[in-house]
Amino acid sequence: MASALQGRPARMLGCLLMLGLAALPSTGSVASSSSIPPQSNAAGASTAKADPEALLIEIYKDLGANRLREAQAKADALVAAYPTFRLGHLVRGDLLLMHARPVRNIGAMTDGPQDRLKELRDEALVRIRSLQEKPDPAMIPKAVLQVGDDQKNVLVVDTSRSRMYVYENQGGELKYQTDYYISQGRFGANKSKSGDQRTPIGVYYVNNRIPGPKLPDFYGTGALPLSYPNEWDKRNGRSGYGIWLHGTPSDNFSRPPLSSDGCVVLANPDLQSLYSTAEVGKTVVVISQHVQFVDKNEWNRQRDAAAAILEQWGQSLENADADKVLSYYSPEFRSAQGENLATWFGRQQKSMNGARFTSVKLRDVSLFRYPGVAEDMIVSTFTQESAVGKSKNAIRKRQYWVREGSQWKIIYEGNA
Repeated sequence: MASALQGRPARMLGCLLMLGLAALPSTGSVASSSSIPPQSNAAGASTAKADPEALLIEIYKDLGANRLREAQAKADALVAAYPTFRLGHLVRGDLLLMHARPVRNIGAMTDGPQDRLKELRDEALVRIRSLQEKPDPAMIPKAVLQVGDDQKNVLVVDTSRSRMYVYENQGGELKYQTDYYISQGRFGANKSKSGDQRTPIGVYYVNNRIPGPKLPDFYGTGALPLSYPNEWDKRNGRSGYGIWLHGTPSDNFSRPPLSSDGCVVLANPDLQSLYSTAEVGKTVVVISQHVQFVDKNEWNRQRDAAAAILEQWGQSLENADADKVLSYYSPEFRSAQGENLATWFGRQQKSMNGARFTSVKLRDVSLFRYPGVAEDMIVSTFTQESAVGKSKNAIRKRQYWVREGSQWKIIYEGNA
């Protein structure tokens, strides 16, 4: 009798969880989690510090397969290892209730505020989604065209999935490392003004590292401030400040998917992993509403095409062909000071005083396709090494290239 009583509620909640997952729309070229090697010991309840999300997903799987005892053991291990993981406690409570009566909804044992229950249910469904939508490690984010030799990794945030993907630069090749659950702005993404409680969409750099002891407990074990607003944000009148990657308060392992004032929030262990490798001025964070992935052949093709355009611009500069150089710039060009193309380009030529470069080399080049409404835009950042006779100069530059018809044109250029 006991096993029959357990079987029906386990199936009901397991089906509910899987139906919730199936109800989520498909949003891109991602592979099933079967393409990702399983995390060691994630399925075993005896592993004290197993990855919490992997263990949670194993609980969902056990429920779907009517393995209530196994699910209960893993839920007990989860809350023992992570006592501040509120979603873990919620799921464990439902499992305990199943011994007495059917459970038709996540959080059936909790009589707390309905808005808080909804937040936890939303978190559960977002995390379940990762079971099916982990990226195939052979695929590469379309937005990342090329990382510089001086960049160790790149972080790619997908706000529609509440997910951050971490890629390592291995000799110019991007290698998938891991991915993390993240929380974003209370009103979603696409920030436009200060106080709108949205997370910005764009290409940003980590511009500081703040250790946890220097911060209030609210920010967790540390923070990585981002370069919002960037040059494109400023050009488009976007305001605001203080967009960070940061952790969670000590009494809360994670936050709901939509809960920050615009920052990207991670669990403290995940934030610490990023903090240990992040480099000020080098680590790039691409924030997109829908991350798309391409295979390596397509990535190589797009990377080579973008790199060739930049190289041609550098060659025309070295040749001192003013008309050719000018042809690479858009009529809509504006400098950081708001100068139009004629004023800015005239000033550039005047500063050379008629001198001609004997060589122009571009190194540590990074190329990113800008996410969002300006997907036909590429951000290039590089060090330009120029020589005029025996005089040499190196300057870090950033350009924004836009597609105008069949041509790529520079719409912004300035020091990085």
